[in-house]
Amino acid sequence: MKGLIASAQQGDRAAYQQIYQQHIGQVYALCYRLTGDKDHAEEAAQEVFIQVWQKLDNFKGDSKFSTWLHSVTSNVAISYLRKQKGWLQKMFNLEDSAVADMPSEGLTGEIDLDAIIIRLPERARIVFVLHAIEGYRHEEIAQRMNIAVGSSKAQFHRAKQLMKDWMGYE
Repeated sequence: MKGLIASAQQGDRAAYQQIYQQHIGQVYALCYRLTGDKDHAEEAAQEVFIQVWQKLDNFKGDSKFSTWLHSVTSNVAISYLRKQKGWLQKMFNLEDSAVADMPSEGLTGEIDLDAIIIRLPERARIVFVLHAIEGYRHEEIAQRMNIAVGSSKAQFHRAKQLMKDWMGYE
C-alpha cells in the first residue's frame, strides 16, 4: 500500500485508481451511515475521493492510510450534511424531529439495524454512528461536530432510546 500511495502522491492516476477501488466500499458505507441517504452518500463519497486526490500530499504515513481516509470521510460527510441541511429544511419545511416521526414500516420480523439507524434524527444518527460503530470518544465527536461533549452524550442517549423504542425494548 505504501508504494501505491507514494506513486499516487507523484501523480500516478493508475495508482490512485487502485486506491479508490480498494477503499470505495468502506468510504461509501460510512457516508451512508452518516447521511442516511444513498444519493447523499454517493455524493459525499465522491467528494471524499476528490479531497483525497487534492490532499494526498498531506498524508505523511504517521498513521495507517485507512485511519487517515476514515478521518477525511467522516469530516466530508459531516460537512456535506451541514450544507444540505439548510436546503432540505427550506425545501421541505422540516425540523430535526421529522425523521423520528416516520412510520415504523419494515421493522417487524428481522431487525434491520441500518434501517433503524437511518431513521434517527440527523445529529443523533451521526453521534451514534461515530461513537457506537466507529469507536470515537465523545470528546472527538464534539470537536468534529462543533458541539459540547454533553451534547454528544445526550444525542447518543437519545439515539439509543429511540432505537430501543422502535425495536420494542423497554
